[in-house]
Amino acid sequence: MDLKSLKYGIGGIINITFVLFIATSAFNGMAQSKSIKSDAPNIVYILADDLGIGDLGIYNENSKIHTPNLDKMGAEGMKFTDAHTSSSVCTPTRYGILTGRYNWRSPLKQFVTWGTSPMLIKDDRLTVADLLRQHGYKTANVGKWHLGLNWTLKDSRQELEFYSAIEDKYPFEQIDYSKPLRKGALDLGFDYSYLLPASLNMPPFVYVENDKVVMEPTAVSVRTRAENPYAYWIKGDISEDFKHEEVLPVFVEKSVSFIKENAGGDKPFFLYLPLPAPHNPILPIEPWKGKSNINPYADFVLMIDDLMGNILKAIKDSGIEDNTLVIFTSDNGCAANANFSVLAKKGHNPSYIYNGSKGSYLEGGHRVPFLVKWPNKIIGNSVCDETICTTDFMATCADIVGYSFKDNEAEDSYSMMPLFTQEKIYQRESTIHHSKTGIFAIRKGDWKLILSPNSGINANGKPERSKKKLPEHILFNLNMDIGEKENVAEEYPEKVKELKALLVKQIKEGRSTPGKVQENDAISSPWVQAAFAY
Repeated sequence: MDLKSLKYGIGGIINITFVLFIATSAFNGMAQSKSIKSDAPNIVYILADDLGIGDLGIYNENSKIHTPNLDKMGAEGMKFTDAHTSSSVCTPTRYGILTGRYNWRSPLKQFVTWGTSPMLIKDDRLTVADLLRQHGYKTANVGKWHLGLNWTLKDSRQELEFYSAIEDKYPFEQIDYSKPLRKGALDLGFDYSYLLPASLNMPPFVYVENDKVVMEPTAVSVRTRAENPYAYWIKGDISEDFKHEEVLPVFVEKSVSFIKENAGGDKPFFLYLPLPAPHNPILPIEPWKGKSNINPYADFVLMIDDLMGNILKAIKDSGIEDNTLVIFTSDNGCAANANFSVLAKKGHNPSYIYNGSKGSYLEGGHRVPFLVKWPNKIIGNSVCDETICTTDFMATCADIVGYSFKDNEAEDSYSMMPLFTQEKIYQRESTIHHSKTGIFAIRKGDWKLILSPNSGINANGKPERSKKKLPEHILFNLNMDIGEKENVAEEYPEKVKELKALLVKQIKEGRSTPGKVQENDAISSPWVQAAFAY
């Protein structure tokens, strides 16, 4: 119908209104059909904190920790044997999961954010929650956030808009806990959020629900290493309802409730569940306390496995198991707080056959368990040996909803759907690893190049030198030397040159996926400069 031909009387207004109503309804209908695929799965992404790949029986035949629920999940789905986090510490990995972009392209060059650091992810950065909500999903975040929050200050000034350096922190005494956050998870695409600001050992110790502190802190809490070497935390503000021992069960309970409330609804849902455990403070409670007969860390892993059983049971009991994509992984390797020497005496190694642990550029720092279950798409008892990265979650979700990225979105993310369905070829050619202190390593096929680990940056952002003199380049062939014991850089100079050039190219181009060159955010650090210089 030609709207210009309508007359402007009462009847004309009615006709125009009617036409606009029909047109709007038709448009909304088309938009909805484009946004929500009839077979769109529910998505649950579970991220453990400092869990080693060797802590699960499905990965470690010599594991002394019994993990039946996670082992069963892996047996019913797909186990990835060569999965990596984008960093060997927590905040950077979380950034990569939610944005599909390497963290070192952001202002975060090493270490992690603090509990009072401002937001790391900028407003114009598409997140996986944004993506899924725009395509009809109900989105929720329950658990450890650790990506920065913009707190409201008592004097109404807001000097820190985004994280730019490790020194960026809001002073505790200036935070107005009675006011909503200036910026939080709801600003990044989540419809609902119930979070812990940072790690379980980093204040403030409060719950934040939908950008509002649940109970304002009224005390200051601290527990020293001398009191308990397995469970200690930094001195800081704490609320009366916050009990460190209860945080993990609280998050699991909230997640189970969300699943049950949204199962079978008119929208599929996305639940991002970053656990605060088994990160320090290591706090297993009854009935898990002492259950492993090993140490508190092993008890804590048993507790995690049991609680993950609750999540999987809620999905099954809700009748949505077949079309729910569940991913379980860890944000990096196991931390030293687990007490490797005690575990070793019991015959258990959280890093399994790999060298290194949390914070390291070695495999034990970033090679993690990665289990995926989706009965409608993934054949049970499958094993995938392809090299994947936690940044790949973003592109996988885009593939599920049929979205094509713009050039400035998910620059380091490759869809894992071809691996789930075995219908197409997985596109990832190489993977860049990043250590706690900012050291770069790059992996391509069997080869892994580590760039000049002799000079680093400590946790305070200050330059330091290793006590042990190391070569500028370390090259490993992981097929021949999975334990990373023999540096073959001098034997394969052309391989060193090839991988170094690839690393520099992917740094400079602002992306590792095909597309237009992008700008990195203030990409200036000794390690980047070193990469360019070699």
